[in-house]
Order: sequence, then C-alpha cells, then structure tokens
Amino acid sequence: MTKVTIYDPAMCCDTGVCGPVVDPRLTAVAAAVFSLEKKGFDIKRFNLGTDPAAFVENKTVNALLFDQGVESLPITLVDGEVAKTGEYPTAQEFAAWFKVEETELQPVKQPGIPLNVKIASSGAK
Repeated sequence: MTKVTIYDPAMCCDTGVCGPVVDPRLTAVAAAVFSLEKKGFDIKRFNLGTDPAAFVENKTVNALLFDQGVESLPITLVDGEVAKTGEYPTAQEFAAWFKVEETELQPVKQPGIPLNVKIASSGAK
C-alpha cells in the first residue's frame, strides 16, 4: 500500500486552514488528506511548528532541510522517497499515488453564512 507523508512548514495549526485568510491550496490539501484518511489510506502530515521531532527523525527530510533550508518545505515523501519539495501535491498527484479519482479529493463546497443573520445576544453585560 502506498504511504504518503507531508512535512509542512511551521503553521498556526496542523492543517494551515485557520486564521482570517485561508490559502486555497492548503484547503485543497486538507480536503484531500481528510478524504484519503477516511478511505483508510496511509497518509500523514507533520507541522514543523508542532512536531519538530518528525523532521529530525526522518533522515531524508533532515538532510533536505540542512542542504536547502526551510524553502524546501513542504516536502512530500511517497513510500519514503522524495516526490515533491517546495510546493504541495495537487489533487492529480494524490489521485495517481493512491489510484483514486481526482474528484474524490476535492473540497466540499459549503454554503456561506448569510450576512443578514442576527446573532442572539446572551444578555450579559
């Protein structure tokens, strides 16, 4: 079975899908990883900010960081081999590695919250 590991740069949360401005590439990666995990595929992500030990323990990742610095992040390993550095995998690449349809990995579009909705006050002052 294919194993994919993504080593992310330091981010504010595990997926990078947080804060007031969300990078659509990170949303797509988070959706693909979530979909693949739900299907039982072996895929993991490590965030440099929250799991630095994973970067030290993997000799390949450690060597890339030593030689090329943080510009090499994100680093994607497929079955332990470097598949991509400096950018995230595309849905096409995930689909090819795991032999699934690309459409299975797209983010689910959620309707937005209407701006004219009134939020009930708790009455606390």
